[in-house]
Amino acid sequence: MKILVVDDDRLVCASLKTIIEAQGDIEVIGIGHNGEEAIALYRKLKPDVLLMDIRMEVMTGLEAAAAILAIDQTARILFLTTFLDDEYIIKALKLGAKGYIIKQDFESIVPALRAVEIGQSVFGQDIVTKIPGLINQQEPRSVDCFDLSEKERELLDRVAQGLSNREIAESLYLSEGTVRNRISVILEKLNLRDRTQLAIFFYKNLN
Repeated sequence: MKILVVDDDRLVCASLKTIIEAQGDIEVIGIGHNGEEAIALYRKLKPDVLLMDIRMEVMTGLEAAAAILAIDQTARILFLTTFLDDEYIIKALKLGAKGYIIKQDFESIVPALRAVEIGQSVFGQDIVTKIPGLINQQEPRSVDCFDLSEKERELLDRVAQGLSNREIAESLYLSEGTVRNRISVILEKLNLRDRTQLAIFFYKNLN
């Protein structure tokens, strides 16, 4: 797995490189220190996962993520920050970031990278507990207008819980292929991009 690390603290970058590459099968292929460098390095290196801070000089991680996702909608961006600001979490979710974890929880960094690399969304426990409250601050729309079947709502509930396709398949007695197909249909029906946005939709409108 190839990782691009972007953080304005050079000591943090060095520490992350040591932690990540201790795994043996993960390589840090580039290091940047602001959002502009993140964009340039992403274009050049095409990493499997971009691990990036939010508060940085010149350009923030959120601004860089928006620019990168405009270039490549499949970009896997994992935010690693010390801040639990509601505004940052909401923006990260709306952008389509694949994860948001806290630096202090350093033991979760490598597992989060592996999960994001295979397409899962990862949010630290501190963030997970805040998401429903943040989303429910907005007025939900009538469920009927979304034209979702009961089975589709059950599947959405599992996605919002953070279950993998295999776990969803086992809980609903379906094949993994059927789960993938149904998620694709729901994404198209709701005009959403990924599982993170599906989870947001669920908490806002169906929970």
